[in-house]
Amino acid sequence: MSTIFGYGEDALTLWFLKNQLAELFNKFNDNTMLSDCIIFYRPSFGRSGGAESAEFGEFDAILASKENVYLIESKWDNHRQSNRSELLLRPEQTERHRVFKCYLSNQNNEKEFIEGKKIAPANSLLSMNLQFVLSQIRQYCPNSAKPDNVKNVLLYFHGPKSRPPRTVSDGFTIVPIEYEGNYVNL
Repeated sequence: MSTIFGYGEDALTLWFLKNQLAELFNKFNDNTMLSDCIIFYRPSFGRSGGAESAEFGEFDAILASKENVYLIESKWDNHRQSNRSELLLRPEQTERHRVFKCYLSNQNNEKEFIEGKKIAPANSLLSMNLQFVLSQIRQYCPNSAKPDNVKNVLLYFHGPKSRPPRTVSDGFTIVPIEYEGNYVNL
C-alpha cells in the first residue's frame, strides 16, 4: 500500500484515532479494548442551520467504547508557538454536542424539538444518518443513553514548543497531544 501523508487538523485527528487512542482512554479510565470500539470520522449531521433547522453540523469524530461515548472536537496550534491559557469553542460547536447528547438519551426519538432545535424530519438524509450512527453507538456502548457516559472531548494538538490551554469550554475535557513536523503519516 502507498504511504499517505496528511496535513492539518483533520489529518492529525485521523492520525490520533489510528495511533493514539490509549491516551484518550487513559484520561477517562476507560478499560475497553480498541477492538471493542466503533469510530465515526467526520460524521455529518448537516450544516449548522440555527434554531429553525434540524441540522447541527459535524463532529471531528465520535467514538463509542463499551464504557463511554466520546464526542470529539479537534483544534491545533497550526505550528505556531502558543501558550494561550484559554480555548473556548464557538457556540455552534458546543450546541452540536448538546443536541447529539439529547438524541442519545432519548432512545425512541419521539420529540419534535430538542430545546430550541427541530428534530430531523422522517426519511430525510439527516434522519437516516442519525439513525445509523445512533444504532451503531447503542450496539457498542450499552451505557450510551446515560448522560454521564457521554464525554465532550477537545483534542488539542500542539507542537513541542507550545503548551495546551489550561481552560476550555464548560463541560469539555481537553486531551493534549504533542505532534512534530508539518505532515503526519496516515
